[in-house]
Amino acid sequence: MENAPFDLKLYLKENRDLVEAALERYLPFKEGIYKDILEAMRYSLFAGGKRLRPILCLAATEAVGGEKEIALPVACALEMIHTYSLIHDDLPAMDNDDLRRGKPTNHKVFGEAMAILAGDGLLTEAFALLSHPDLTQNIPADRVVQVINLIAQAAGYKGMVGGQVMDLNYTGKEIDLEALETMHRHKTGALIVAAVKSGAIVGGGKAEEIDALGEYAVQIGLAFQIVDDILDVEGDVAEMGKKPGSDAAQNKATYPRLLGLSQAKEKAKECIKKAIKLLEPFGKKALPLKAIAEYIEKRRK
Repeated sequence: MENAPFDLKLYLKENRDLVEAALERYLPFKEGIYKDILEAMRYSLFAGGKRLRPILCLAATEAVGGEKEIALPVACALEMIHTYSLIHDDLPAMDNDDLRRGKPTNHKVFGEAMAILAGDGLLTEAFALLSHPDLTQNIPADRVVQVINLIAQAAGYKGMVGGQVMDLNYTGKEIDLEALETMHRHKTGALIVAAVKSGAIVGGGKAEEIDALGEYAVQIGLAFQIVDDILDVEGDVAEMGKKPGSDAAQNKATYPRLLGLSQAKEKAKECIKKAIKLLEPFGKKALPLKAIAEYIEKRRK
């Protein structure tokens, strides 16, 4: 069927299964001296996330004509970094959350000290994976280095960590739209941009393709955070796997608080529209990325 609609649900399931199987290979459970830390790391890594960042990485590889299997170690490294950030975000010193993906947070199960170490372990293991000579042998060395640098910057103080610091600093304080956008481009957007761009780099994309996909990722990253903020106002605990209302309870800077719900929804729509426009030169190869952008705007968890 030539013109059958793209089945995003099937695409997400197939690629999530691919990522899950690879994560299981890259971080298997082992008895022995590493048993306790592996248990804590795997508890959060296999807690049932959407695997959005690794799937975006694989979809970007395909969009530039690459084979997604080559990008799997990169995709899995991104998921490890994302999971580490969630473990640390949930800690009492940060957001103090009891639930994540419908399950007790890592520190509630293993204690704060082990949760910190589990996050540290996942972050470090991600870079062991990215630099593993056997797993990256089919990627030219200069691309491997480029990807490692890109992801390191996205995860560090120029990206996710810097965004979290801004989040802490602005909690309970007034913020303007420009500062809020800067905060979210760092806190949420940086790793999403790194996921898409690294997929395009591994897939052998041209410079202009990598740039276009990077800008697409900026737009969906912003939309993702706006929708996240909206869901914290009007989401449902059964759908989300965590309690809504924590942003308001902690007096956090959010789009609905600054713009109101209606304008926040319009802003998310605008970002998705820009993102889809950027995919036009890629034609059918970018259908998964287009469908993911549309899904981000409509998601309920």
